[in-house]
Amino acid sequence: MKILIADDHAVVREGLKALFERQTGLEVVGEADNGETAVALAKDLAPDVVIMDVAMPKLNGIEALRQISAHNPAVKIIVLSMHSENTIVIEALKAGCHGYVLKSSLFKDISAAVEAVAKGERYLSPEITRLVVEEYAHPSDADGKTGLKALTGRERQILQLVAEGQSIKEIALHLQISPKTVDATRRNISQKLQVQSVAQLTKFAIREGLTSSEF
Repeated sequence: MKILIADDHAVVREGLKALFERQTGLEVVGEADNGETAVALAKDLAPDVVIMDVAMPKLNGIEALRQISAHNPAVKIIVLSMHSENTIVIEALKAGCHGYVLKSSLFKDISAAVEAVAKGERYLSPEITRLVVEEYAHPSDADGKTGLKALTGRERQILQLVAEGQSIKEIALHLQISPKTVDATRRNISQKLQVQSVAQLTKFAIREGLTSSEF
């Protein structure tokens, strides 16, 4: 089974690679330290399983898994996260992840997660299972277009890059669009989220798991 590991922390990638190398039938075929690289490698290497952190630089894990799933619906994607908030978990599941493992129990759960998704099953860390059951029993307004749900995929990507400290010109160059489009999109994001400052946008992006507090 071919595995692609996508995490911006080298120590996590190294730890997972060492773990899988000790298991028969598992091969780590690639590593990525940001979401864009993960998408590109998933296309080039055609892994069976992608293990990806939610808070990835350049392109967050949720958007990356959407793109990977769109290109190869057969790939199994396991999300890693420090976050157990309901919103992030539900977004990941809706985006098509097959497993959701908390980093607090990563090396305890990941082998079982890989085994489960390889069989066509889903795997959630126990804490996440409780959240999903609660959401099923008391569903939130899934159609409510507020907060993160109000943003398009491109708006989320630009919000992440703003939160990571990139200027309008840098974002425009990175996404190959005009600075005017970036500025208009950022203003639209602020209006939708009802926040004005970059600091507030950054705080929102961190809280929603689009990026980490390390940027």
